[in-house]
Amino acid sequence: MINGAGWILVSTGLKKGMVQWPGDTTFEIKTDLIKDSGIDISVSSIKTSLHIGTHIDAPLHYLTNGDDVTKFTSEVLIGIVKVISIPNEKEISVEDLKNKSINKGDRIFFKTKNSASSWVHEPFKNKFVALSGPAAKYLAEKEIMMVGIDYISIGGIENNNEVHVTLLEKGICIVEGLFLQNIEEGLYELICLPLFIESAEGSPATVLLKKAN
Repeated sequence: MINGAGWILVSTGLKKGMVQWPGDTTFEIKTDLIKDSGIDISVSSIKTSLHIGTHIDAPLHYLTNGDDVTKFTSEVLIGIVKVISIPNEKEISVEDLKNKSINKGDRIFFKTKNSASSWVHEPFKNKFVALSGPAAKYLAEKEIMMVGIDYISIGGIENNNEVHVTLLEKGICIVEGLFLQNIEEGLYELICLPLFIESAEGSPATVLLKKAN
């Protein structure tokens, strides 16, 4: 979706039946009060994992005493992001990153072959492109500010814990579940707006991109 100001919505939204990490609570929306049934208003409630659709991970997700989502400031969530296309169909490796001019304080979004399909509406894939352990370490050592990917986890099935811990120990904001099908490699202005839920280790997020001048 693009509005008149050139902003592009790259969030999946939340809906019944969307893909989720195996074992997570599925998204449900319940109508508690229905207008026109003797009541003046409609009121709904939701039940879901905080790690469904487009969302952020905070250090508390894997670190016992880590910061929750409310500790991410606007300096982290708003600014310039580099969208990097990765041709590697198996993983994001260190070799894929070495010539990408990644620097301290960068925000990096990876567009991979995950974006070739409408994965939001498909069953969970055991094989998807994710960061390798060494690549996560490489980014952590670069002291980037944020990293995002076009599937619901930055780590794969076999190295999920390793990748998350490596990044979150450095306080890196992880954005997962980005919908990047129509986004080209390059520099973009970024607005990433999670729900600031106290004591939460993650949160759904609205993410907007706009081509940087």
